[in-house]
Amino acid sequence: MDKKLIVNIAIVLLIFSIGFSMRVGTITLNSIPEYQKPFYQDQSDLPYMYELDSYYNYRLAENYLDHGYLGDTIIKGVEWDLHSYYPPGVPLDYPPLIVYLTVFIYKFINLFADLPLFVICFWLSAFIAPLAGIMAYFFVSRLTNKYGAVAAGILSVTIPYYFTRTVPGWFDTDMFNLLFPFLVVSFFFMALNNINKPQKAILFSCLSAVSTFLFALAWNGWQYLFYLMVIFWVVLILWTKLKGGIVKNHLYNLVLFLAVTLILVGVSTGLINIFKLLYGPIQLITLSSGNGSWADWPNLYISVSELTKPSIEVIISALGLSLFAGLFGLLWTFRILLNDELSQKLLNRINWISFSFLVLWTLTGFGALNGGERFIILLIPPLVVSTGVMVGICIEYLGLLKNSEKIVFFKKNPGILNVFAILIVILATFPGIWVSGTSFMLTPGINDDIWDASVWINNNTADNTVIVGDWNNGHLYAAIADRPVLEDGRMGYIETLSVRSFDDLFPYKDKSPSISRDYWINKAFSTDNESLSVGIMRMLSTSGDQGYVTLVMYVQNTSKSVDIMDNILGQDEANARNLLLNNYNLTSNQTDKVLKYTHPENPSPMVVVTNDKMIGTGHWVFKFGEWNFNEKSSKNYTYSVGTVKIASDYFNSTNDVFMDFKTQTLTWEGETPYFVEFIDNGTILKHYMDPNSDFAVFIINHEKAVVIDKKFENSIFTKLVIEKSNSTVFKPLFYSDKAVVWGI
Repeated sequence: MDKKLIVNIAIVLLIFSIGFSMRVGTITLNSIPEYQKPFYQDQSDLPYMYELDSYYNYRLAENYLDHGYLGDTIIKGVEWDLHSYYPPGVPLDYPPLIVYLTVFIYKFINLFADLPLFVICFWLSAFIAPLAGIMAYFFVSRLTNKYGAVAAGILSVTIPYYFTRTVPGWFDTDMFNLLFPFLVVSFFFMALNNINKPQKAILFSCLSAVSTFLFALAWNGWQYLFYLMVIFWVVLILWTKLKGGIVKNHLYNLVLFLAVTLILVGVSTGLINIFKLLYGPIQLITLSSGNGSWADWPNLYISVSELTKPSIEVIISALGLSLFAGLFGLLWTFRILLNDELSQKLLNRINWISFSFLVLWTLTGFGALNGGERFIILLIPPLVVSTGVMVGICIEYLGLLKNSEKIVFFKKNPGILNVFAILIVILATFPGIWVSGTSFMLTPGINDDIWDASVWINNNTADNTVIVGDWNNGHLYAAIADRPVLEDGRMGYIETLSVRSFDDLFPYKDKSPSISRDYWINKAFSTDNESLSVGIMRMLSTSGDQGYVTLVMYVQNTSKSVDIMDNILGQDEANARNLLLNNYNLTSNQTDKVLKYTHPENPSPMVVVTNDKMIGTGHWVFKFGEWNFNEKSSKNYTYSVGTVKIASDYFNSTNDVFMDFKTQTLTWEGETPYFVEFIDNGTILKHYMDPNSDFAVFIINHEKAVVIDKKFENSIFTKLVIEKSNSTVFKPLFYSDKAVVWGI
């Protein structure tokens, strides 16, 4: 067998084994005490999924396996998801590759063994992610020597941010977000390098287009790379033209790339995705300017941690050594390219064109960080490539020592240079291996209680029961309870905004789906008016957004419409009708239409699901639920959560709650609360302390301290989530330590 082939196979196996073995090691849940581990494991002793979007992908895969398409049903020739954002559900709009691949592997493996679909979903990312390292190796090997390529390959599978998001139990599209960029750009570079060889250029342009199409099937954010390549190619053509060069071949291959990509995307996913490609940037600019139709409502997306702009510390932690090595590699490459002699000796496979693209690719990645921590992943490919190039340059410098007349030792012992080369690769890659291997601290996104609550709903409620709960767990409830949810991790379906004006499937266009629904859900929890809370939930569960969208159309003022809704949803239909006609001057026809949605004759059955994870995010419930629509802001309500630490004669908490057992005094940040409430496995003991104080303290099971604005003493959130009290119209149907299912 050819020696070169043997070396390549060995390197491929090395990269894959490092990536796979490190990911397998995470399933032991080392960050959780041994006695608690079963609480976060399913019946197969596998951890529950870390990322709750995984359950959305699992549900779509289950659909595809069951009836051959991703949606729940087909309405007028269009796949509909009747579990998400229900009612009315949404036309399915999701990149299908993860589903196609999962079901294919499931069917193949089950020819020889009997494995559940869930197990395939759990393990898939651990097998796919190492392929990104293999692709990085082949890509970088065309730019520098094999040592640099090996370094790039190992870095790809061990870089902390990508590693965390591709462990077993993270069944999401992140697994594709290095593999396809490497593949697309690799063929793109090959097309540019062979631009004067028409047949090869055409082949590689087509392969780059096909790879871009596969990327489009894998991830909704594929457009960034498409635009980056097109813009770069256009600038290159203009620059070449200004320099008096021939641009015919560039133009031909650019048009070919565009045509093949757009045809494949349009034919396979529908022309609507071509509109999304064209109008997406315009919609993004509109939303960013604060002038869109969502501007009046509290922005749900700011509550998503991965959509907040990352700090320097977070970026360094996520990228590790590759951040500095990659940037240094770009600077070093630039310095070498300025010297033709050095360039021929050290970088004879990189030219100004490929270097310029790497720089633009890197700058695009940094620019994307304004969109949130989620987009750190866009920075990884160019930084990994430039780090590999940097390692390659180091090795090339070592190679010069072999022929040095000044240092004869290396000339006599050339094998020593190979040892040094391997040490350089280890030096470049070991920090990433060590950090990812020792600092994985994730806890599964759910636990036995939340899972059991979902199973209970599946076994004990009607099929048309609608689940009211937090969006964080929506995908889980939809998949395991197999019931529609008001809201889930896709939230306002912002990805579809750019095409709604061209699609009759969205009758309310940009008004629904939207982030407005999240406001009403939070309002139902933040209010202490039980009738209003029930009225909101019944309206949403039966008619969705139609009530308030219709009212806004009549009133033409969001703030006034919200005030009207607040006043009528807690009333019976007769009183609500009287208010609309006499207080708000709606016509009889308008009143009838609004009441049809706000006070439905046959409300859908519903359950409310709460869990202890909601305590950690309660700040957003009050911030959004008590939104001031005139000022487009909310008060900075007190809300703090900490872990209690008990000593012999006192306890304190991580959020600065302190209690002296001897004096029976309790303070938060040195101040006395309005009241303190001790909750111990359903038993509630409440002590009022300072009537002039503006906050209250809850001590839950001697484990958790919650500080809350006293305004929310009797809010539905306080009663259901913090106290788990049955003192309201909401009664527990299923009760466990960490999750409760409520009925009315």
